[in-house]
Amino acid sequence: MNPFLELGIRHEIVSAITELGFEKPSPIQEKAIPVLLTGNDDFVGLAQTGTGKTAAFGLPLLEQLDFSSKQPQALVLCPTRELCLQIARDLEKFAKHLDNVHVVAVYGGANISDQLRQIRRGVQIVVATPGRMLDIIGRNAIDFSNVRYVVLDEADEMLNMGFQEDINNILSETPDDKKTWLFSATMPKEVRRIAQNYMTNPFELTVGTKNTGNTNIEHHYYMIKAKDKYAAFKRIVDFYPEIFGIVFCRTKIETQEIAEALIKDGYNADSLHGDLSQQQRDKVMKRYRERNLQLLIATDVAARGIDVNDVTHVINYSLPDETENYTHRSGRTARAGKTGISISLINVKEMSKIRHIEKIIGKEFIRKQVPQGTEVCEKQLFAIIDKVHNVEVHEDRINTFLPQILESLQDLSKEEIVKRFASLEFNRFLNYYEDAPDLNIDGRDNGRDRDGREGRDRDGRRQASKGFTRLFINLGSVDEFSRGDMLSFICNKSKISGKSIGKIDLKGVFTFFEVQDEEVERVFQGFQGVDFNGRNVRIEVSGEGRSSDRGGRGGSRRSGGDRERGGSYGSRNGGSGRRDRNSGGGFRDFSSGKGRRESKSRY
Repeated sequence: MNPFLELGIRHEIVSAITELGFEKPSPIQEKAIPVLLTGNDDFVGLAQTGTGKTAAFGLPLLEQLDFSSKQPQALVLCPTRELCLQIARDLEKFAKHLDNVHVVAVYGGANISDQLRQIRRGVQIVVATPGRMLDIIGRNAIDFSNVRYVVLDEADEMLNMGFQEDINNILSETPDDKKTWLFSATMPKEVRRIAQNYMTNPFELTVGTKNTGNTNIEHHYYMIKAKDKYAAFKRIVDFYPEIFGIVFCRTKIETQEIAEALIKDGYNADSLHGDLSQQQRDKVMKRYRERNLQLLIATDVAARGIDVNDVTHVINYSLPDETENYTHRSGRTARAGKTGISISLINVKEMSKIRHIEKIIGKEFIRKQVPQGTEVCEKQLFAIIDKVHNVEVHEDRINTFLPQILESLQDLSKEEIVKRFASLEFNRFLNYYEDAPDLNIDGRDNGRDRDGREGRDRDGRRQASKGFTRLFINLGSVDEFSRGDMLSFICNKSKISGKSIGKIDLKGVFTFFEVQDEEVERVFQGFQGVDFNGRNVRIEVSGEGRSSDRGGRGGSRRSGGDRERGGSYGSRNGGSGRRDRNSGGGFRDFSSGKGRRESKSRY
């Protein structure tokens, strides 16, 4: 007998979830479903993300509701639009073989008129983010008098995002005799307060230990100098050829900068942060779900609610400010019983944070060494061999060309052919990591430059990366430029490659950007006589730290007190994604005084 049938789920629903690949209940489903099917108790369920909580509350909801009525009977609140859509889609899939089931997803960033139209048409289950739900309540566009169940999913994340007051206001619109089901990965005092204020003797179920991490996740950390962080990050990514990961950054700016640097370096990456529109966000997530992206660079808020299967690695490029957020980050991998790895890149001073997180999640971190260049090359070589071994051969299509191929290769032995095919891919990594240095530190080095300020001169001013000149342009975000727009604008006017542009600091009414020293004259020439929306575009050499004293050409400028600390990715020899031989990429070396070498891209 199907184990879901034994739990009390009707045949039509079991048939639908079997088609989705559900074979047996997860621990939270096995323990929660029988309790929730009674419909008699308020409920608190504590379990990590990726353990099947949606089915744990979704299947009992479908059993309890009256689908002959078109009045809202269940409200599911969740923190993000991504999770809102995911829950609504899952409920619709679970109800595939049931009649007259109507689910509406209500979230910000989408047309509210469409959502109101769906509500007026009749709906039994409303899945909503708190902000948009309040908007709809404020329009008197929904009647919650028949709501029998309220589900608070990812309750701790909703509170972390500041939705406490919104949740209170929404719950006050629902009947007093409703049942409240709360699901959370952790149990901070704020979540406990909701349980006390809105529940009566709730049945509490904990799968695992409170606030702990998924037992299927390995937790690794790499200790490196801050200036080597980006180079070490790329080397770790290269060491895992089949990586499909989410990279967490602390700020939107850092997220965007890391993604842009990775794209320049030939990686399949894109960013996800709060400044993206819903359309942009959906486009990025579609590419990631379809595995057209290998790395998704995200902030904590943007990544909440992401439910993507088979994420192999979570990388903490920066540790979270709130240590409890580490649990949510690492929970993006090892979902549905699979295994995963959570990686943290730290400096010596952050070791205390690692120890604190260990106490929270109840698991010990394993210190790993940043791979040497030769190790990366070996890993990549055998990944290539595996691809060759497992490649699908379309016999009918290749046979037409096979005689000509064999004739072209007849002067080569089998061994020579194997060598050459392997070398097609292997050579680029061999060149890439030639003479790559050891990026590991022994724990006594604090990872700072000798003056104690990474990437600054002794007066505290921003320095350009070596081999680059820092320029000023009198255009910024108020002119509706994004960093990508500015990069394209500079390259188009100057007729130079995007690889010649380093870090871009986009301000309100102006921008600082780095240009390779040899291309600076072309930038000045390209912008002679250029105007933008009727005003002259001005390019000057920034006084905020230069790689060489160029003098003249617009003079030294210290506009806007450009004292914002720059991102720590990349070495100072090649900040914005420029690989160089002394920072773990086998690229350019301006620090040795031996002259310049041509930049080598990853591909």
